Amino acid sequence: MAGSTGGGLRESLSGPILKYYAYKATKAVEFYRPIMYLFFLAQDISFTQIAVLEALYNLTTLFGEIPTGYVGDRVGRRNSLLIGTGLISLTLLGIGLSSSFLQLAVLYVCWSLGYNFRSGSEDAWLYDTLTDDLSEDEFARVRGRGESAALAVGAVAAILGGYLGSVDLSYPWFVAAGVTSLGVPVLLTLDEAETYRQTDTGDLSLRRTVGIVKDVLSRRRLRSFLLYYYVLYAAVTYLVFVFLQPIFETVVLDLGIRQPRVESLLGWFYAAYSLVGAVLTYYTGAIRERIGLRTWFLLLPFAVGGALIGMYFVPVLALPTFLLIRGVSDVTRSFAGQYINDRVESLGRATVLSAMAMVSGLAVVPFQLGSGLLSDSVSPLFALGVGGAILVVGATAILLWEVPVGGDAVDAPNDDRA
Repeated sequence: MAGSTGGGLRESLSGPILKYYAYKATKAVEFYRPIMYLFFLAQDISFTQIAVLEALYNLTTLFGEIPTGYVGDRVGRRNSLLIGTGLISLTLLGIGLSSSFLQLAVLYVCWSLGYNFRSGSEDAWLYDTLTDDLSEDEFARVRGRGESAALAVGAVAAILGGYLGSVDLSYPWFVAAGVTSLGVPVLLTLDEAETYRQTDTGDLSLRRTVGIVKDVLSRRRLRSFLLYYYVLYAAVTYLVFVFLQPIFETVVLDLGIRQPRVESLLGWFYAAYSLVGAVLTYYTGAIRERIGLRTWFLLLPFAVGGALIGMYFVPVLALPTFLLIRGVSDVTRSFAGQYINDRVESLGRATVLSAMAMVSGLAVVPFQLGSGLLSDSVSPLFALGVGGAILVVGATAILLWEVPVGGDAVDAPNDDRA
């Protein structure tokens, strides 16, 4: 199968894949990311309230992932992406206009729903499109290139967002809304994969969908992988993105940087942050070939957890630690998507992927609330240090129970049942 991926992929899928890359480039999170939490803090929202907002987001993810994944499997992955992109664009506009915690709480629910419609459907569309040409082994590489395109655009967007934020913290949200909305006309040019059209989606009842998810999760190794990556690793690293800005501000002020320069410096840091991610995700396929999924997932939690613990004792280490985690996050997400996609059928694929995200959304809630309280009572650095310790200890415990990723490329469907 791998041998058939080269010329065929380039010739027959260049159109859909190029459109996929264009769509990824419109995911304009880097415009607002450098100032996101500074925007909230400027409206007198505390770390605990920020944690509540993030918890609302993830609770919406929890209750919305399977229904929206089911919608994606029934009405089509492209249509699901269209709904999500439109909803996200309107929400970003609303956040820029918001002025209270209550308004943000409502908008966060809408924001999460938008990403629910994207979650699962995006990877399911790509995997099925590659399957049409017997190129599904290329999923991690193509997805990595897509993330690389998004991050390369994001590097420029981060710089612009930082400078726009230094003028008015609302401006980056407005620009992000406009750029995200450009994804709608791009998505309208996409077709559903033949692999998806050939599935009997009309016979996909909600009960059958739940049965598909249960069948996947009945496999011991997949349950281990779910806990290892989607619960433990994803929850801890999510906190990094929440606390990056206040920690960055603390570190650079301690280094003698004046307060008025913080927003613009954040823009440049996020540009570097995006470029590191872009370079690594571009080489996702090469990393997989050289290192392998098993070695990657076995080492990753300990490297990240150790770095989070270390930066509590030496705060300036936070800057390279953030770059490290940014660099590996999208590569790891692509590897996780490849690993799960290789083990599920096209029918119900979006729902299974959404179910994984749902569990991740549930798991992160106690981490968010606990880290918010720790940050208000001690410091964000301390909260991330505790998160790093939990990651190391938790990963060790899971490995002692069941190694999540086997040495083979694809496990047999029934070889890892409990």
